[in-house]
Amino acid sequence: MKIQTFDTTLRDGTQGESVSFSVEDKLLITQKLDDLGIDYIEGGWPGSNPKDKDFFVRARHLKLKHAKLTAFGSTRFNRNTIETDPNVNELVNAGTPAVAIFGKSWDLHTKRALGVTEEENLKLISETVGHLIKHGKEVVYDAEHFFDGYINNPAFALRTLEAAKKAGAGVLCLCDTNGGTLTTKLAEIVDVVVARFGGIIGIHTHNDSDVAVANSLVAIEHGATHVQGCMNGYGERTGNANLCSVIANLELKQGHSAIGEGKLSHLTATARYIAELANLTLPNNQPYVGQSAFAHKGGIHVSAVLKDSATYEHIQPELVGNRQRVLLSDLSGRGNVFYKLNQHGLGDRLNDDARRELLERIKLMEYEGYELEAAEGTFELMVREALHPGIQLFELVGFEVTTRMSANKDAQTTATVTLKAQDSIRSATATGHGPVNALDLCLRQCLATFYPAIANVRLTDYKVRVIDSKKGTAAKVRVLTEWSDHRRSWATVGVSENVIEASWQALVDAIRLELMRLTESDENVQQAIEDYSWGV
Repeated sequence: MKIQTFDTTLRDGTQGESVSFSVEDKLLITQKLDDLGIDYIEGGWPGSNPKDKDFFVRARHLKLKHAKLTAFGSTRFNRNTIETDPNVNELVNAGTPAVAIFGKSWDLHTKRALGVTEEENLKLISETVGHLIKHGKEVVYDAEHFFDGYINNPAFALRTLEAAKKAGAGVLCLCDTNGGTLTTKLAEIVDVVVARFGGIIGIHTHNDSDVAVANSLVAIEHGATHVQGCMNGYGERTGNANLCSVIANLELKQGHSAIGEGKLSHLTATARYIAELANLTLPNNQPYVGQSAFAHKGGIHVSAVLKDSATYEHIQPELVGNRQRVLLSDLSGRGNVFYKLNQHGLGDRLNDDARRELLERIKLMEYEGYELEAAEGTFELMVREALHPGIQLFELVGFEVTTRMSANKDAQTTATVTLKAQDSIRSATATGHGPVNALDLCLRQCLATFYPAIANVRLTDYKVRVIDSKKGTAAKVRVLTEWSDHRRSWATVGVSENVIEASWQALVDAIRLELMRLTESDENVQQAIEDYSWGV
């Protein structure tokens, strides 16, 4: 069965904390959702703010292939006539083929929020829907607080739907606006509405009780054929139903058509694209599209997945555009470490002793506080060192860092580094903007003659995390650094009670890795590492 998909990321989603899109962002997301196969894209409320009004003006130039752009608003204000209500006029002038309007279905809101009688509220609904129909709009009626309203006064809640339907609304969408309705009760109410009204019944749920996706799916099982939600579950308070999960479940578990054949494999890319524009980290554990959705860490799990992925994966990750990943930690078995190496024909290049040594080294590092899941560069370096144990590019003889601060001047940091490289001793002293910068300058000066290509390596991010906070300022810290050479990016990690030593470890690993790549080019190793670190 075809289920209509209605995305409200650009409207309801932006009511979530920390979610904000520029007009340009919204235009890009609209195009992306259209490419995904979404049926309705709710772009915003043109009567509420200049940004949304501008969006609808600029959106007229979009060449949407499938989706119907939808403007959102409310029923007219009681003090206004339908012809003079500014919000209704903005909906008419938005230039969209479809309009979604919300009206009050709970008598509590009718009396306290609107301050009108039940009959006056019904008139607001019917007049607004009818006016929009007269102007050629397809109307989706959002029955706000419908489930709370039905539980408190079922007769009135049903009359609000009746008013919208008689006025010409094409969709009656039942909204669990407070997100407090549990699944069994919601199903009972949907049954009543479907039996009484027929036609297209929609469902719009919020996640305050952590059942928004389940409620959406159950509503469809009980006859709803239109579902609303937000990509990545964005939305006010705890968010709206996560449309990524809803779509995947409809297509893969319930046998419905939600976005059309061949589109589901673009789901993960779309979710991550929107998260990037929102400047928010996509939760690793988000179902279907999160980077941990098909990640395996325990050795027993990995061993089973190598034999048959169905042992620990409920679907093939490629169906939603995701990929299987194998993580490394103290829980790793040998299968974790050599999963990708074997896949690319590298496993045989390590004998049993080398395999065992690499695995034990990983477990020891995790025990000491290293986190290789987030530092694929450090892992790659370990693999390359295991494959080529004879390579010794340089070694530290010693370093010294001094920071001086006076009451009237900024801190000044000077570092001295002494290295042994190619049977010669090199020493350098530099003043930098802090100890990490000073050490970096010294390291590059010592190595520049031998390895000039390291000039391309630059730091792009630096994070410090306390591992054991109970020890206070004496606690061990983990330094995670990100690097780029203008062709690729990678992360390295260092751990120590001394933040400068931890930083040095991460710095040296980054430079050593780049040098190993340059001096020992092995496409098979690189491909294995890229597959391992995908999505990290």
